[in-house]
Amino acid sequence: MQGKIALEEHFAVEGSFYNMDHYSAPGLAEDLARRLGDIEDLRLAEMDRYGIELAVQSLNSPGVQGVSNIDQAIDLAVRSNDALAEQVEKRPGRFAGLAALPMQNPDQAIKELYRCIVDLGFKGAMVNGFTAKDGEPDGVYFDSEDYFPFWEASEKLDVPIYMHPRNPLPQHSRAYEDNPWLKGSPWAFAAETSIHALRLMTSGVFDAFPRVQLIIGHLGEHIPYDIWRIDHRLKKSPQGIPAKKSIRQYMTENVHLTTAGKFYDPALHFAIGEVGVERIMFSADYPYETISDAVNWFDNADLSEEDRLKIGRTNAIELLKLNLKST
Repeated sequence: MQGKIALEEHFAVEGSFYNMDHYSAPGLAEDLARRLGDIEDLRLAEMDRYGIELAVQSLNSPGVQGVSNIDQAIDLAVRSNDALAEQVEKRPGRFAGLAALPMQNPDQAIKELYRCIVDLGFKGAMVNGFTAKDGEPDGVYFDSEDYFPFWEASEKLDVPIYMHPRNPLPQHSRAYEDNPWLKGSPWAFAAETSIHALRLMTSGVFDAFPRVQLIIGHLGEHIPYDIWRIDHRLKKSPQGIPAKKSIRQYMTENVHLTTAGKFYDPALHFAIGEVGVERIMFSADYPYETISDAVNWFDNADLSEEDRLKIGRTNAIELLKLNLKST
């Protein structure tokens, strides 16, 4: 399929690179760092080769959320957003941006969100899970009332927030001791993102701000496959839950999924059945996944051409309000 739009594609700037020694295959860490630092050459060539018209770029994880000091977090957010804005300005038909935000301070996050949307023309924001913060050794999640003004701002601006994975903190990682292969993308990323998204859905955020839209990658992490049981058990034992609706309702009214890093027909079909094809969008998760793997799967996935067009293009155009033709 030509004209695809990809939503979870990453870059890095000075200060956002991290230790990649766990990539044990020879040369893999070096190649990943090279691709994260490149926007104009390698990724554009691959986009052209595999029929991707536009790629929505975002800072690599944990990005700003990995910085405890608020001043340093603001500096990294501003620098990365300015760097991305330069690339978008050069090639507005090929790149769009998701803002990096200093969520350590909700007021500063709102300020930077407005700057990125209103001044820089970005299409939303990406937060990399819970945020580090001075004085908060366990990190901070975004379901507390302190963050309600942030969600109100995203609703007023009418832009989606992409919830990207990160690893749990070391003090929360006892279950992974002596099992490093379960950290990161094989399991811990999905588990951490799922709990954060469920915290948002059950906290009342989407009841207070019903037009907020959240994006989750990897076909919804684990949530679509557990919707029935979560709702079933919460109905039997709500334990004072603030949420006014079921998880299924939030997933079909406030949440969108991307195919980033999950190139598998049965999972795609199940997600479509649970949340609807209109809430699923194509992504590769470059450079952590290869564009060739993502596209070779998606272009040959068992889909009607109508649904392939929705997932590959038109759903993203509508959600992000892209100035592109639907077909």
